[in-house]
Amino acid sequence: MLKVGIDIGGTKIAGGVVDPDGRIVEKLRVDTPADTSALADAVADMARHFSAAHDIHAVGVAAAGFIDRARATVIHAPNIAWRNEPLKANLEARLDMPVFIENDANAAGWAEFRFGAGRGVDTMVMLTMGTGVGGAIVLDGKLFRGGHGIGAELGHTRFMRDGLRCGCGQNGCLEQYASGRALQREALALADDPEIGQGLAAVRDEQSRIPGPAISRLVLAGDPGATEALRRVATALGEACGGFQAVLDPELFVIGGGVAQLGNDLLAPVRLAYETSLPGYGDRPVAEFAIAQLVNDAGLIGAADLAGTEG
Repeated sequence: MLKVGIDIGGTKIAGGVVDPDGRIVEKLRVDTPADTSALADAVADMARHFSAAHDIHAVGVAAAGFIDRARATVIHAPNIAWRNEPLKANLEARLDMPVFIENDANAAGWAEFRFGAGRGVDTMVMLTMGTGVGGAIVLDGKLFRGGHGIGAELGHTRFMRDGLRCGCGQNGCLEQYASGRALQREALALADDPEIGQGLAAVRDEQSRIPGPAISRLVLAGDPGATEALRRVATALGEACGGFQAVLDPELFVIGGGVAQLGNDLLAPVRLAYETSLPGYGDRPVAEFAIAQLVNDAGLIGAADLAGTEG
């Protein structure tokens, strides 16, 4: 039974036809329209394109934002002008098939649990290190959504009292210290360090920015400044995971997002910080850590798999 999965991002809409084993049969990507009505049209057009060539039974849509408990309304979205947007109804009015809505991080985490790094465990936490920090929780084989449908926003747990201002309106959220954006900020600060900052200073652009890919290349080359910037961000993530372990006790943490492409260069300091932050370390079971496997396809795969299921 084939389903369509569509992952709506701030700049791109990625969609695909997905089989029951999580394999993508056909994939398509288009720009995200600025107008919300045009965006719904673009999603519907993509679903119709797929259904013209395949026997499609349902459409799953992953969207960044707070999704209500009924998985029908986008209460708030950070990068798209959705406020209490009845997205499910808007899409079903355009399509002759059932539509299911899910938070993008939840969809990606579910895909990793079912078909990626999380296969074989019952309880898993996924954290994505992109512009912000996304979170997904699977408890005893079920996707955790919370009482109002908007749980697992792990990037917005308070990490630092009176800390940096976050886009969510609060201060000190984890994503201000453990995201790709945080890595760039730390790298920029270290570029002026006369002892270890030369490599970072050399890739700083005219707008005083250091692109993420440039930092990654320096880390892989063993540059001390870039390595220190990564250590700071990884330490923040690992410390937070120690706290998540105390509450959720997952068997596995899966780390995704652009920063996760650094593999063990990231995981090694994450594990160290996790161990030193874990209550009862040395006398209790600990979680494993793994890099996400499905990369940019996770959101659409998870959305498709969740369509028509309880997840």
